Amino acid sequence: MFDNKILEILGIKEKNYGMSTGLAWGGTTDQGELSIVSPTNGQPIASVYAASEADYETMVGKAQEAFLYWRKMPAPGRGEIVRQIGNKLREFKKPLGSLVSYEMGKSLQEGWGEVQEMIDICDFAVGLSRQLYGLTMHSERPSHRMYDQYHPLGIVAAISAFNFPVAVWSWNAMIAAVCGDVNVWKPASKVPLTAIATQNILSAVLKENGIPEGVFNLVVGSGKTIGEKILNDRRIPLVSLTGSTRVGKHAAGVIAGRLGRYIMELGGNNAIIITPSTNLKMAIPSVVFGAVGTAGQRCTTTRRLIIHDAVYDKVKTSLVKAYGGLRIGDPLDEKNHVGPLIDKSAVTSCLAALENVKKAGGNVIFGGEVLSGSGYESGCYVRPALVEAENHYAIVQEETFAPILYLIRYTGDVNEAIDIQNGVQQGLSSAIFTDSMKEAEAFLSHWGSDCGIANVNIGTSGAEIGGAFGGEKDTGGGRESGSDAWKAYMRRQTNTINFGDSPPLAQGIRFDIE
Repeated sequence: MFDNKILEILGIKEKNYGMSTGLAWGGTTDQGELSIVSPTNGQPIASVYAASEADYETMVGKAQEAFLYWRKMPAPGRGEIVRQIGNKLREFKKPLGSLVSYEMGKSLQEGWGEVQEMIDICDFAVGLSRQLYGLTMHSERPSHRMYDQYHPLGIVAAISAFNFPVAVWSWNAMIAAVCGDVNVWKPASKVPLTAIATQNILSAVLKENGIPEGVFNLVVGSGKTIGEKILNDRRIPLVSLTGSTRVGKHAAGVIAGRLGRYIMELGGNNAIIITPSTNLKMAIPSVVFGAVGTAGQRCTTTRRLIIHDAVYDKVKTSLVKAYGGLRIGDPLDEKNHVGPLIDKSAVTSCLAALENVKKAGGNVIFGGEVLSGSGYESGCYVRPALVEAENHYAIVQEETFAPILYLIRYTGDVNEAIDIQNGVQQGLSSAIFTDSMKEAEAFLSHWGSDCGIANVNIGTSGAEIGGAFGGEKDTGGGRESGSDAWKAYMRRQTNTINFGDSPPLAQGIRFDIE
């Protein structure tokens, strides 16, 4: 059960404003009011006033002013602010993670884990603040030095999705911050309270350090108004968007039309391959968590299980047994494995997908029903489903944001399984379970998995922040978080210095004048 004292601890009021510049909140109340209801019990939590276009202009103006200040601060100094934000998040990990769970519906462990991701990316960014490196190249001209360097880009907008209401924002905002950028955050309208709570937490750090308003900004509003303004705003050189492929294609077109930059983290239709040599004791728990964690509402959720015929029946039996033991209920109860879907429209989409797969010839072998009765009053709880299907079914080719796992049989070698896995439009995460080095290496080869993430004997979800996160094809091609993804948040510059006494031209070109 949720303790309402948590709202007070996090600074969430009964009614909240929808725009913040880090130190100050807007006061608009005439643009509509979002009533936020918990999918765990159907009870209202609080409401948020949508921001106005005037609020948006005020916020972007403050961001522009703040960038002039922030970009001049040495990167390690910016890293020190991020370090303090990470420490402040440590203080509020349990209440903020509990609110994530209550507002979004993921398990309490996942809610706390999401805040831990924020802490981890702060730690990563602090180290990065001393490593924004460039390369030095040998010049073909004598007495010349040539090198790369990276400069702050400007305002970076992060448009986040409901399923990770705070973590994905932090992936972008903390990296961008140490790179010298300022941030504008538009959270999903279904889960704005966790964003407001996060803004309250980091504002304390800004005040303690005398950081001006405008470095970390928040705006709550509809995609048709605030979202479109961000996409069309030439003052925002980079937009990072997490969402559906449909939304991403629209956003990419608008941003490209003004020659802006974007990072897109879009749909996933992730698969795990189970080969005859698989250690099933290790594979089955990974498959189950990948398929039912966050009630199937992760972009890295396991949606397809590609199983060799030799072990198909054994895997099927093991999964039915495991699914039968899943505890479904209030995600704030740590004994439960699966919480609710985000809202009733998500339930409708789940049921429609199950009907479509049955019409195509699929066989639902477990689950799929909406739960009712005590503890399920919100109408958002669905028993995770196991479905025998074929990869070519139209519904299997789509991403359904729900706990539906399609079991797909293959009979040949690992290359057949890889072809099935690659045979969708999405390309985010993938995995193979095998004890064969040859199969593992084939899967990881340049003719293997075509996804941005490819794992061996690890499931498709639960990526660490140290590796660059993103995918190919309809997933968008963007990369966030670890590795050298920081380069996307900066502008690259090539510099050449002539320290000699003559001005030779490259390529041996001669231009002699008297």
